[in-house]
Amino acid sequence: MNKVVTFGEIMLRLSTERHLRFSQAKTFAASYGGGEFNVAVSLANYGVPVEFITRLPNNEIGACALKEMRKLNVESKNVVYGGDRLGIYYLETGAGTRGSNVVYDRANSSMATILKGSIKWESILKDATWFHWSGITPAISKSAAEVCLEAVKVAHKLGVTISSDLNYRSKLWQYGKEPSQVMPELLKYTNLILGDIDTALFMLGKDKVNPNYQNEKSLPGLYDQLFKLCPNLQTVATTLRYSVSASHQRIGGILYDGKTIYNADIKEVTPVVDRVGSGDAFMGGLIYGLLNDNNNKQRALNIAVAACCLKHTISGDYNLITLAEIEKLLNGDSSGKVSR
Repeated sequence: MNKVVTFGEIMLRLSTERHLRFSQAKTFAASYGGGEFNVAVSLANYGVPVEFITRLPNNEIGACALKEMRKLNVESKNVVYGGDRLGIYYLETGAGTRGSNVVYDRANSSMATILKGSIKWESILKDATWFHWSGITPAISKSAAEVCLEAVKVAHKLGVTISSDLNYRSKLWQYGKEPSQVMPELLKYTNLILGDIDTALFMLGKDKVNPNYQNEKSLPGLYDQLFKLCPNLQTVATTLRYSVSASHQRIGGILYDGKTIYNADIKEVTPVVDRVGSGDAFMGGLIYGLLNDNNNKQRALNIAVAACCLKHTISGDYNLITLAEIEKLLNGDSSGKVSR
């Protein structure tokens, strides 16, 4: 069976409850999350063997994060230990016309201080089919970027399919490097990119083109620029998100394989319970769809969009959705009726 390995940071998530502002909060709801771990959780829910690679502090909070992985059926046998603390992020959940807000507290975390050579990538990836990373990890620190590059080089050498969610976070790139100085080398080995065209061009050090995703005929030429810059690229996908308000989102998606543009119908999502992790849900659905049938890219994209939409209905970082629920939405049932 196909095995997926993801690499990144798991964090403690502290979120305000009942849409309170930070200044109003007397308590925070504690949970865990992080882009690449969220993808792993989605895949585990779909029955895909998946392993998460990270670095944890050797203390009680690190132990709680490890328990979370095990509880969610994500393999953790190659987690490494070191550093002083688990990264934290604070979430103020928006509503209506007020957007959500994230404050990071992850400087000098165990993942931020990870060192080259600390993870045995050859051993970990030797039986893997797929390796997933995101632009968050190389944004954390210089050393995290170096370890990520180690991983993609080994995965490429072993013939493992490599995917990346670009996940540009302007608040994270604080160690003196611009994305354009780090990401091109990582994306050089990557086979599948999730992100919009302008974010990809920005990270690759090129000028933005302001694509019109409604003009399907113009898209192949724009996506082709990415294929020229990334020699191992096979597929690019873009989540289409139209924010009516924090409580009402319109979600669609596009996939391009160098030959054909695939488009998924826009779905209305309202009310939104929690949109954090919805991009990771899209990524998890897309990986599952392509692993299950790489020749049916339209279905893979439809699964990704359905998974993304359903994630908006679930509190927390993880998309705790089953394949049956995805199929139900794909078959046109979005009624939300009680299942009796």
